[in-house]
Amino acid sequence: MLSPIRILTAVPICDGHDSAINTINLEFIRHGIEVIYLGYHRSVGDIVRAAIQEDVRAIGISSYNGGHVEFFAEVVDLLHKRGSDIKVFGGGGGTITHADAAAMKRKGVDKIFFAGTSLMEMTDYVRKHYGKARKRTAAKSSDMELARKLTEIEEAYAKGERRTAKQIRKPQATSRNSKVIGFTGPGGAGKTTLIDELVLRFLNQNPKAQIAILSHDPSVIGQGALLGDRATMINSQDDRVFMRSMATRGQAGGLSPATHDCLALLAESKFDYVIIETVGTGQEAMPFQQNGIVDLTVLVMNPDYGSRLQLQKIVMLDLADIVVVNKSDLQRARTAHTEIEQRLEQNRRGQQLIDTVAKRHRDPGVDQLFDLIIQRG
Repeated sequence: MLSPIRILTAVPICDGHDSAINTINLEFIRHGIEVIYLGYHRSVGDIVRAAIQEDVRAIGISSYNGGHVEFFAEVVDLLHKRGSDIKVFGGGGGTITHADAAAMKRKGVDKIFFAGTSLMEMTDYVRKHYGKARKRTAAKSSDMELARKLTEIEEAYAKGERRTAKQIRKPQATSRNSKVIGFTGPGGAGKTTLIDELVLRFLNQNPKAQIAILSHDPSVIGQGALLGDRATMINSQDDRVFMRSMATRGQAGGLSPATHDCLALLAESKFDYVIIETVGTGQEAMPFQQNGIVDLTVLVMNPDYGSRLQLQKIVMLDLADIVVVNKSDLQRARTAHTEIEQRLEQNRRGQQLIDTVAKRHRDPGVDQLFDLIIQRG
């Protein structure tokens, strides 16, 4: 398969209207486009940083709160200042007038869609204008350079011409520089929120720390993908955090065909820690158990996993270094802790079991998990 078009969509700061953009995202996905959704109430800096790191073709902004002329123009201006040729398009129902659109066009906005525009018309425009081969200029930042290398690896896999991290890395890079932590677990367990809280602690502990996150979401068979982990990340919107979203693109097991080589590239780069998060997985074996590049594996579970029999069938419990029972404020959490603890004792591997409530600010369980990761580093 050819590499899908990748775009980023977002809603500006002080605007909580996400219904329209969610509908448009789904339409894009149905037509083979990979959408990195940044969420709502996002600043210009957040949008531009994410777009460059994700190496997208275009940014789609949905604005219903006004201030769109200035906001869109600031996004275009910051992209230019950072040496990026990423395009900007968007809409706002009846909020954006034709006069506003003309002013925005003069400021460099590619296209404004007005009320009444069909979803098919929007999709056709994106595929026609952002699906062409692009001409690369010199990368103006380390983030841009790294993002392009990750794209190069993904595109090589899509063409059936595997190009590894070793082939495109810097000549002086001969060994890993980063501690690599793998997070897996079923969908809805709260992996992304937990990772976001850990990133906050990494950044606070060391003012010079740099973190990379490689996050995965499933591809819809024969279609695109909604890469939405950024939408729930607050603390990770930081210049010291590099995040890349990847779709599985037909591969089972929670990872992409290009994951191993992309992870290797990140591990030999400037980062102190590299965090890899899989698609929500069920009972199968640890998806990155065999690639040899993950130093520490963390299985994140929800207390409502079912019966004891279901627990016995979760192979990942045999392989994880740390097991986290997240959402431990739920009613069944105490029972879940006891059952999982008994299951881990059978393994006789000295695995650690920690209870967390990742959504709770300054949660002591997350503090305990962070301390354990640091100690093992």
